[in-house]
Amino acid sequence: MLHFGTDGVRGVAIEELTPALARDLARAVVRVLQPTAVVVGRDTRESGTVLEQAVVDGCAAEGVSVHLMGVVPTPAIAYAAEQFGWVGIAITASHNVWSDNGIKVFASGGAKLNDAEQIEIERVWHSFVAETAPVAMGSVHDASGVIAEYATHRFNITGAALTGLTVVLDCANGAMSYVAPEVFMTAGANVVVINASPDGRNINHQCGATSPQQLVDAVVAHHADLGIAFDGDGDRLIAVSASGLLVDGDHIMAIAAVDLATRGLLRNKGVAVTVMTNLGFHHAMRDASIDVVVTAVGDRNILVALDEYDFVLGGEQSGHVVHRAHATTGDGLLAALILCEYMARAHVSLDEAATVMQSYPQLLVNVRTAEKVHDPVADIASEIAAAESTLGDNGRILVRASGTEPLVRVMVEASDDAVASAIAYELANALIAVHGGSIEGTH
Repeated sequence: MLHFGTDGVRGVAIEELTPALARDLARAVVRVLQPTAVVVGRDTRESGTVLEQAVVDGCAAEGVSVHLMGVVPTPAIAYAAEQFGWVGIAITASHNVWSDNGIKVFASGGAKLNDAEQIEIERVWHSFVAETAPVAMGSVHDASGVIAEYATHRFNITGAALTGLTVVLDCANGAMSYVAPEVFMTAGANVVVINASPDGRNINHQCGATSPQQLVDAVVAHHADLGIAFDGDGDRLIAVSASGLLVDGDHIMAIAAVDLATRGLLRNKGVAVTVMTNLGFHHAMRDASIDVVVTAVGDRNILVALDEYDFVLGGEQSGHVVHRAHATTGDGLLAALILCEYMARAHVSLDEAATVMQSYPQLLVNVRTAEKVHDPVADIASEIAAAESTLGDNGRILVRASGTEPLVRVMVEASDDAVASAIAYELANALIAVHGGSIEGTH
């Protein structure tokens, strides 16, 4: 049986995430959240239409109206949920390969589910396995027009401010293919579009935010000011500078944070990031007198922190960037527009803007153990303390167990690669001495 992960439910489409499971998950969502209506959208995967119909059947079986958006970026579904007070269901596996699919759920108003809601939905969902689905009773409505409202809303945040800027957009053959190019052109940019011809199987294939080499080549070839790569469902981005430099979520957040703080728009002068955010970001925020709140991995945790501390900016190194004053979730299009508007307004290149922070070398070592490890930090506490003493303020250590497999991840940041590598392998070997196993790989 599938379970909720960091961001929704995912599995091999049709085989693991079957239409019956998708239908029953939709039923459980309706049963627990009790929405007035549900808005449903999907990315460009081949399996999307079958799973979409299953979700519609599940919602209708519970007697609730469904508003279908069709192929649409996930943040546009969250936008519809926010604007109309609906519950949102996105059928997407984000940056995964085409053969996977998944379901993300937004509560009424566009917020990600909290832990209690996820737990209860999962409990009800799993209880449906032995039941026969009731006959459909709800109605289905065409909500494809909301996509244009979403695009207009995002455009209006920055306006026609990108005149003269040449931008390459890599749409990952995903849901941004039909939205982002038009918005950027309307904003006045000269736009070069790549990977915007989805065929159901080419989503994320050697393109997009997880494979940006095509974008790097295109930016350099077209002498563009920058490039933007989205992932399959459009809720994250990676940027590329004119020189071909990759600019990750940490840098994009740092640029936005300092700009907003300078203009007095960074509410409570703080940002929320995850434990994976680079130490260089923390140093940059310290130098700018900006507070940083650190959460567990996952943009859902970022959103909780933003609301708790009343911040307007947060995100992840992977490219989920949340501009909370304008949206309820991470949005690659919104973050890209705000980044480009800053460059145009400040008359700076992305290469110049990215110097706001200096990334520390980061090494990740995976230790595969014989059995699942529950508290790796306690197991090698003395070794971690000694390594932290050696690093001082010029490094950082993160040791965490995988939630799904017998794997412990050891991440070390240091002032240079050699130091990071030495400490990472030292800690990995300390774990092996306690639990057995072997070093699986590094990146």
